[in-house]
Amino acid sequence: MPRSADEAQKSVLNLLIMEKHAAIIDLDPHSDASLRLLDASDTYLGSLYPPESNHLTSPVELAKPHVRFLGYLEGSEVIGCCASKVLTDDEGLYGEIKRLFVLPEYRGRGISKVLMGAIENHLIDQGICRIRLEAGIYQPEALGLYRRLGYVERGPYGDYAPDPLSVFMEKKLRSLSAG
Repeated sequence: MPRSADEAQKSVLNLLIMEKHAAIIDLDPHSDASLRLLDASDTYLGSLYPPESNHLTSPVELAKPHVRFLGYLEGSEVIGCCASKVLTDDEGLYGEIKRLFVLPEYRGRGISKVLMGAIENHLIDQGICRIRLEAGIYQPEALGLYRRLGYVERGPYGDYAPDPLSVFMEKKLRSLSAG
């Protein structure tokens, strides 16, 4: 029986993954599977936003030590990905979500929610209590997911400038010491 809300969330994520014969795996950002997902994501976002409003993280950046890049493996195919970067500002350490993407033919099955849960759990395990993200205004499904997961709008952070095509969001995570 789970002892905390965080352990209960991890149990639910594990059940969802087992039901779909899937796994959350660490991805090499330079692997063929990763590059296929990143290329599809770039193409999709490029169709929605001008280059100055696309804040894409490169495979080189995804390979850095402060980044965790996860994939959703179903059968033998990686069909989704999500990354977190650990950054710092005047409020302290925070995680930033980058590169959440699921191939179009697999959307609507809860895969993004599972990936987000895995990234949030990873950050909680690292002692990170805040998580932020930037998303575009033309992605209502993604914005709806983030809101359902408890993210709230905030102003630009880090190196981001105000952009009418961007929505900046943040969520407070439960730390291990708070549980």
